[in-house]
Amino acid sequence: MKRFAYARRQMPRVLQGPVRADRRTKVLAKRLEPGDIAILHHVDLDEVAADALIAARARAVINTAPSISGRYPNLGPLKLVRAGIPLLDTTSTDCLHLHDGARITLQDNRLLHEQRVLGTVTWLDEDAVLTQMARSMKNVRAELELFVDNTLTYAGQEKHFFLSDLPNISLATAMQDRHVLVVVRGPTYRDDLRAIASYIQDLRPVLIGVDGGADALVEAGFRPDLIVGDMDSVSDQTLRGGAELIVHAYPDGRAPGLARLEELGLTPHLYPLPGTSEDVAMLLAHEQGAELIVAVGTHSNMIDFLEKGRRGMASTVLTRMRIGNKLVDAKGVSLLYGRSVDWRAALVVAGAALVPIMVLLWLNPATRNFLHQLVLNLKLLWS
Repeated sequence: MKRFAYARRQMPRVLQGPVRADRRTKVLAKRLEPGDIAILHHVDLDEVAADALIAARARAVINTAPSISGRYPNLGPLKLVRAGIPLLDTTSTDCLHLHDGARITLQDNRLLHEQRVLGTVTWLDEDAVLTQMARSMKNVRAELELFVDNTLTYAGQEKHFFLSDLPNISLATAMQDRHVLVVVRGPTYRDDLRAIASYIQDLRPVLIGVDGGADALVEAGFRPDLIVGDMDSVSDQTLRGGAELIVHAYPDGRAPGLARLEELGLTPHLYPLPGTSEDVAMLLAHEQGAELIVAVGTHSNMIDFLEKGRRGMASTVLTRMRIGNKLVDAKGVSLLYGRSVDWRAALVVAGAALVPIMVLLWLNPATRNFLHQLVLNLKLLWS
C-alpha cells in the first residue's frame, strides 16, 4: 500500500486547456469562460480574488507572482485548492502575453505553448499551501508593527481632512434620518446579504454599492441607489442601471474613474477625499444625515487591508471615529433583526383558507353523504 501511494505521488501531472491572461485579477475574472486556465499576476492572492476565480469556474490558475509571499497568511490560495482548482506559481511572465483562447500544456513542472517551453511552474497543493501559510505566520508580528506605524503616520497626515468640513454635494437620493446600507465586495458579502435580506425588504434602507459591491447588490436581487468608487470593478450594465454615481477622486482633484463613465455617456458626482472608497461611502451617508449606517463586506482588520494592497488603515480609523455609533456591521444586524411570527394572524389566514374548501366539499354530493354518515356514526358512538 505504501509503495502504491508513493508511486501515485510520483505520477506526472498533465493539464491542458485554453487560456485567458490579465495582470488584473478582477478584470480577468469577468472575462473567464468556464474551463479556461487563468493566467494572472497577483502577489499574495487574496480571498475575494479566489472567490471570483471559483465563481468563474476556472480550470486552473497560473500566477506569475508569488501566490504566498510569506508576509502574512493570505487565504486565497487555500480557497482555490480546496475548491479543486489547481494553483501553479511561475516566474515566467511570457505567458501573460498569450492571446485569449491559446492552448497551453502543463506537464510536470513545464509550461508549454505550441511545443515551446515558456517556463517552469510549481504546483501548490493543499499541503504546500498550508506549509507556506505556517511559515508566513512567523512574520505576522513584524508585519503588524509596520502596519500600525504606517497607520499612525498617515493618520497624522490626513487628520485635517477628516476633522474639517467635508465636501458637500447635492444628491437626488435622500438619506436624512434613514438607514443606509453600504456594500463592499469583501470576503463574506454574499452570506451577509443573505442574512439581512429581510431587513432590507422591510426597512428599505438606501443601498450604496462600493464599486463591485453594486454588482453584489444586483446579484442578490436588489437595486443600488448610489454607486461610489473608482468605477474599475463594476459592470457597465450596473452602472447604467439608474443609480446615482459618485466617483472617488484624489484630494488634488484627479479622478481616474471619471474617464470610463464619460465613455459610457454617464454624468457622475466627484467626491475628493483620501482613503478608500468604502470610507467615502460611509462619510457621504453620515454627512447626508443617515440615522444608521450598516456595513456589508467592509475591511476592518490588518489581513483585510493587506489583501486589499494597503499597508495601513489610517483613513478607516479616522472615518469610524467621525461616524461614531451610527455605524454597525451587518452581522450584528442579522442577529438583532428578524421577523417575528404573528400566530394570531397566521390562524386567521389558515381559517380563511379553509372556508372555501369546506364549502366546495359540502356542495359535492358524494362528500356531503360521506360527512352525513360520519356525523350519524359519531352520534351513535357518543350515545
